[in-house]
Amino acid sequence: AAPQGPPVYVDLAYLPGSWSARTVDEEFFRRIRSLCYVVSGDDHLKEGVLRPLLDALLTGKHQASRVSPQVTLIPTFDSLVMHEWYQETHERQQELGITVLGSNSTVAMQDETFPACKVEF
Repeated sequence: AAPQGPPVYVDLAYLPGSWSARTVDEEFFRRIRSLCYVVSGDDHLKEGVLRPLLDALLTGKHQASRVSPQVTLIPTFDSLVMHEWYQETHERQQELGITVLGSNSTVAMQDETFPACKVEF
């Protein structure tokens, strides 16, 4: 276990993908306080660790809720696990000040288009 210390505040934090996501637990969210967390890594490995990661966000945010600002969760992929978690925990997300961005926006650049969202600080 790492020694206790004050939390680190950042504007944007990328959550690890694939098997590294297993290292993200409640303690991570208590120590790394971000305005926005980006969940990336659209692969089959991510599906197996996604729900524990999302639940850890709720627990960590709950434990830090008195001093922690509004949080935005930005998934970069579509996932059945994410949809289920969102539906099952929506009321708790609202209580804790967590917003999940879902975007149907598309950006066109040169000869390609891709989904995107805009985050402002």
